[in-house]
Amino acid sequence: MTAPSPTEAPAPEPAQVDTAAPRRRTFGLAAATALVMGNIIGGGIFALPAAVAPYGTVSLVAFVVLSVAAVLLALLFGKLARRSPVTGGLYVYPRDAFGPFAGFLSAWSYWTMCWVSIAALAVAVVGYVDVLIPLHGNHALEGLVALAALWLPAAANFAGTRWVGAVQLVSTVLKFVPLLLVATIGLFFVDADNFGPFNASGQSAPGAVAAAAALLLYSFLGVESAAVSAGEVEDPERTVGRASVLGTLASAVVYILGTVAVFGLVPHDRLVNSGAPFADAVNAITGGSWGGTAIALVAVASITGCLNGWILMAAQMPYAAARDGLFPKPFSKVGKGGVPAFGVWAVAVLGSVLIALNYTAGPDTTFRVLVLITTFTGCVPYLLSAAAQLYWLVQGTRERVRPAGLARDLTVAALSFAFSFWLIAGAGYAAVYQGVLFLFAGIPVYVWLRGRQKETTA
Repeated sequence: MTAPSPTEAPAPEPAQVDTAAPRRRTFGLAAATALVMGNIIGGGIFALPAAVAPYGTVSLVAFVVLSVAAVLLALLFGKLARRSPVTGGLYVYPRDAFGPFAGFLSAWSYWTMCWVSIAALAVAVVGYVDVLIPLHGNHALEGLVALAALWLPAAANFAGTRWVGAVQLVSTVLKFVPLLLVATIGLFFVDADNFGPFNASGQSAPGAVAAAAALLLYSFLGVESAAVSAGEVEDPERTVGRASVLGTLASAVVYILGTVAVFGLVPHDRLVNSGAPFADAVNAITGGSWGGTAIALVAVASITGCLNGWILMAAQMPYAAARDGLFPKPFSKVGKGGVPAFGVWAVAVLGSVLIALNYTAGPDTTFRVLVLITTFTGCVPYLLSAAAQLYWLVQGTRERVRPAGLARDLTVAALSFAFSFWLIAGAGYAAVYQGVLFLFAGIPVYVWLRGRQKETTA
């Protein structure tokens, strides 16, 4: 265990000691940064401009605010990873601070967010496949496309973490460069008349910003990727923080510039109903359809690469909890490639069920509902992780903590907690209601697991 930094109090011992053999660390700084960027820049940038267009250009303000929040979260996870540089991140931090129940709730909520998010990403593929191969509004065919988009990267995960890292690096480059070109060149073709009203939501400006931010948070999910995969990262005490901040900053720049370009290239009334907003934006630049076809190819590759990384993340969180007896035992089994195979199967099957259950409402409605559920379930482990950092900092004594460092770390942790709470409120009653149902559904699982542990030790 590494020594705590001068601004941190010593970490409490984990609830259970990990006796598993050390796992080979395969992600360097470049691969870890690519994992963060690849998981952040996926379906969000390609689908969300149309999802937030009904709020008006006030959603650009929400994007800036959310970018600041994402960087704060990246700094928070970097600090936490220095304390606990192991796989499971957002599960480990609350567990070590508050005990097994808090760790379980964080793991269960994050795991739920992952497979719901995977379903939403698969749905986001459909609009861009429709640009390449017209689906003519056939919901059964659209559902099959979404299922294929989910299962292809799921199958690739069984090749191992080294393969996942390589795919993330290549797919991140392939999508980042074209997106950056659109986000820069597109600004020269912006028409101010296309932006539409500043606040088209009919509610107050602060309310519109909060509601838009709740949707836009989906585009920043993944900021914690390096922390969750810390057990696979080389020199995690240093690399996790750097990769988290670098990946988040680069993604935020592309997001903000890209969204401004899309808002200024596609007339507001068309953008609200667009299934492929970036393709429409590129078509406006080129004056034809070939540009939209090219960006649709990039979008499909981007989202597929993002699914590749998210499926790994969705398997690693329950893997870490299962080793402590806080998740069903099959989740702790690792395949030859170093990937928790049962976890991959579980999220792929659950994501498929969610797609099948929700697709009858239509892809646009499905995407919006799934995104808001992920906002709630994603913010719960963010809240608990920020609370864990606050707990450890408050425990520090004056002799062990430099005042300047303490003030900085307290500010980062407190603002991260406040942003997470604000985003949960902005998700709306329906999303919070459904999210709470998903969260509480895990309590019987926890009761059963802890009861079995007591039986074993009795």
